[in-house]
Amino acid sequence: MSAVSTVVVVTWRGRDHVTACLDALKAQKSPHRTIIVDNASDDGTAELISGHEVVRLPRNVGYAGGLAAVLDLVETPYVAWLNDDAAPDPSWLAELESALEGEPDAAAATSSILLTDGSTQSVGVALTADGHGRDVVLAGREVFGFCGGAALLRTDVLKAVGGVPASFFCYYEDTDTAWRLRLAGHRVISVGPARVRHKHGASTRPGSALFHRWNERNRLLMLLRCAPFAVAVTQVARFVAITAMLPLRKDVPDAANFRFGLRARVVGEVLLRLPVTLVQRLRVKVAVPRQRVWQDWAGR
Repeated sequence: MSAVSTVVVVTWRGRDHVTACLDALKAQKSPHRTIIVDNASDDGTAELISGHEVVRLPRNVGYAGGLAAVLDLVETPYVAWLNDDAAPDPSWLAELESALEGEPDAAAATSSILLTDGSTQSVGVALTADGHGRDVVLAGREVFGFCGGAALLRTDVLKAVGGVPASFFCYYEDTDTAWRLRLAGHRVISVGPARVRHKHGASTRPGSALFHRWNERNRLLMLLRCAPFAVAVTQVARFVAITAMLPLRKDVPDAANFRFGLRARVVGEVLLRLPVTLVQRLRVKVAVPRQRVWQDWAGR
């Protein structure tokens, strides 16, 4: 049986966990191609993965950049995104493939991502009323978006809607992609039996300054690309206003994303990227009006 899916695993300094991921892929019931993108690891990861199909990049371009770097190499009908610190059950890929084969109008299928203690991290992504993406742990068949840590997408549709936003580096590349899929008229589904165990935080440090910088910046860029224009402008203005008021407040939360310097840098990066982002917005395929997608999913 020939492979219908290519699994892309992006790694950076993954020596301590990438082997478990690759062993779990080897045990998959569904035949597939695996491409490992090595983001210039310098910790011995390169030696561990040398027996696999590897694309080694000259510098670390993040998760989004790694996925984008090899998308043109994918020739199978489906492409899977899989974190290097995730270990899927043997039936994981087969469950996702079966789900997409059974629902032709769905362009992406998201997994049940479980933490190492057995609790649920994500069965999909919801869109909040102010335009954040958040993991949901209980969902029906259809969800707004997929969690990029373990998902399967239709390759041709992904390419048609503009691929992966490589400049995001990491975080929100999945929600941005799901939003563009919905604007193009496609659905995203949650596949409960497609289970993955995830060592959350093994590759990045949630809660760190870099984590919040990427999250805050990419959320605003996503809104500028995908949301109704009034929503995007309102949220950018709100972020700027809160940032400007921080030096005057006495009750500032003790969290990295409320540090004035970090937020000021985010504002600067968004402004610097604004011209390119607005051009990207014009190129987004819109078969379903932006306002309708927002009304159907924001705050649900």
